[in-house]
Amino acid sequence: MKKQTKNKKKEHPKVKLRLHPRNKHRERYNFKQLIDTCPELAPFVKLNMYDDESIDFSDPAAVKMLNAALLKHYYDITNWDIPADYLCPPIPGRADYIHHISDLLCNSNYGKIPKGEKIKCLDIGVGANCVYPIIGNKEYGWTFIGTDIDTIAIENGNKIIEQNPFLKGKIDLRFQNNVKDFFYGIIQKDELIDLSICNPPFHSSLEEAQSVSVRKQSNLSHEKVIKPTQNFGGKNTELWCEGGEEKFVREMIRESKKFAESCFWFSSLISKQSNLKSIYTALEKSEAVEVITIPMGQGNKTSRVVAWTFLTKEQQTKWKNTRWKETPNSKN
Repeated sequence: MKKQTKNKKKEHPKVKLRLHPRNKHRERYNFKQLIDTCPELAPFVKLNMYDDESIDFSDPAAVKMLNAALLKHYYDITNWDIPADYLCPPIPGRADYIHHISDLLCNSNYGKIPKGEKIKCLDIGVGANCVYPIIGNKEYGWTFIGTDIDTIAIENGNKIIEQNPFLKGKIDLRFQNNVKDFFYGIIQKDELIDLSICNPPFHSSLEEAQSVSVRKQSNLSHEKVIKPTQNFGGKNTELWCEGGEEKFVREMIRESKKFAESCFWFSSLISKQSNLKSIYTALEKSEAVEVITIPMGQGNKTSRVVAWTFLTKEQQTKWKNTRWKETPNSKN
């Protein structure tokens, strides 16, 4: 029996224009294709109130299965899973960060995106999902170092790598045993990193994280929710830290100066625009040579990536001429 709906068919744009032009997820989800690739998704796909095929985005199991299908269909990940309650990130947004940061490298490299295994990216807080390294390696051939303060996250990430053989040797997961450090204990002597990325904990307390989760859950389910349930999951260290995103990134900037010649571009996602002033002040105080802000958008959500470098123009030229001029798989 056909589902009865109270709402007229909703017209959706065919292309999500706010996503990066190279983002594979600019078009609406094709659930037929996704189910063909990942049949396990089928039970979660139903007609929504507008008679469109969709999933219940308030259901963590449905969201996780959608992610597994997207990773399998677009990035050849045949085995992917995360432990209960760990962050299950939205794939389109993660892909956008990777594509925008590749443009940053492109603009620093005579208009050509550096590709291949020689390009090394550091993902601070890789999580149990390992999504940024998966997308970056598949799209541009980059190798990754992923760090986390959570041993279970590292263990699960290594399991994903082990079960998807083409990732072996491309992603190196390193445990950060000091919760206050970002680069110390991770970047080894004489190791060079072409760019670092980070999706910092957004909230400043557990209560704040739960309050936002309740509001989001209520909007998704169209009814008032009392008890918080993260539809995208997330352990405490993934969702909040003392001082929230602002303090986290300011501390990262402070420590990054100690590794000024070890990394070309440092970067971080900044979700809240009101945090930018404080972050720009920290970058000025740390004497960053160049600061770039990259706007990003998905649906009604607006965010940005802030990137900075301590390398002088002469150092930048030497770096790109020695590391980026000829890279393996440059035709990828």
